[in-house]
Amino acid sequence: MTSSAPLIDQFARRITYLRLSLTDRCDLRCAYCMPERQTFLPRAEVLTLEELYTLALGFIDRGVTRLRLTGGEPLVRRDAIDLVRALGRKVGDGLDELTMTTNATRLAECAGDIAAAGVRRVNISLDTRDRGRFARLARRDSLPQVLAGIAAAQAAGLRVKLNTVALKGVNEDELPELIAWVHGQGCDITLIEVMPLGEVGEDRFGHYLPLSVVRERLEKMWTLAPSDHRTGGPARYFDVAETGGRLGLITPLTNNFCDGCNRVRVTATGQLYACLGGNERVDLRAALRAAEPEAALAAALDIAMKIKPARHGFAIDRPGRAPALTRHMSMTGG
Repeated sequence: MTSSAPLIDQFARRITYLRLSLTDRCDLRCAYCMPERQTFLPRAEVLTLEELYTLALGFIDRGVTRLRLTGGEPLVRRDAIDLVRALGRKVGDGLDELTMTTNATRLAECAGDIAAAGVRRVNISLDTRDRGRFARLARRDSLPQVLAGIAAAQAAGLRVKLNTVALKGVNEDELPELIAWVHGQGCDITLIEVMPLGEVGEDRFGHYLPLSVVRERLEKMWTLAPSDHRTGGPARYFDVAETGGRLGLITPLTNNFCDGCNRVRVTATGQLYACLGGNERVDLRAALRAAEPEAALAAALDIAMKIKPARHGFAIDRPGRAPALTRHMSMTGG
């Protein structure tokens, strides 16, 4: 008999949130995320649509109520919408929420289908509204497509939250204007400290911008009131009186948030990483392809709960320091 017990780790944290990567591939090459000549996984190593669905059902059976589809860029996978439709039927039947993180380059053509499938909210990565700066940072001139994707998502009735990596000397001068613009669109925005994942061909220390510094600067311009808004993630939220919008801050380096961690990540190859900032993992692909996959998957999830660490090991405290982990964010799942 397989287990349907809730997923609770050794620190009594209940895991109710799964971030499931559909692919490690992406159509952008953001400088803080990956090198220009990134080597992607052979397609044969990536889980099939059926395996991804079976995996998701296994987590739902163990008490996961929130599921976010990620990548790489999930919408570069041709059958992504088919999986969204299948999982959308679980909303209200085990799942409380199905969401997606996307760079929005392909969202204009997919937003209607995503909304019709049951997704109600998307997170969109946008680090700048300056086209030249975007092209340099993403190494692709795709800002018009991203802005069209944001507009299409709103037109389809999706709630949109923008995610922005705060980068010293790159977009720090633009952050107030970007926040004001996002709030003017009726959207929320979350700022994120750069994370030391994978070699990207440059030293992240030079672009590390503590959000404590950003907050101090913003508070000289605006009134930031702590908000009791929660999404189940690591962001702390503030209501900005002057813009009428909500601002989130994700601070893996300046303010560790691991005590309340409620999530795990699964890569497109079925590797469960118990922590974004750790190497602890369990091979769920092997479990899915075992003689008795249901029992093997349940056992693998039990192991994952035993190896989930108390906290991550991120650090950017000196120039030239090697990344905390060799794998890139696109491989782990954003």
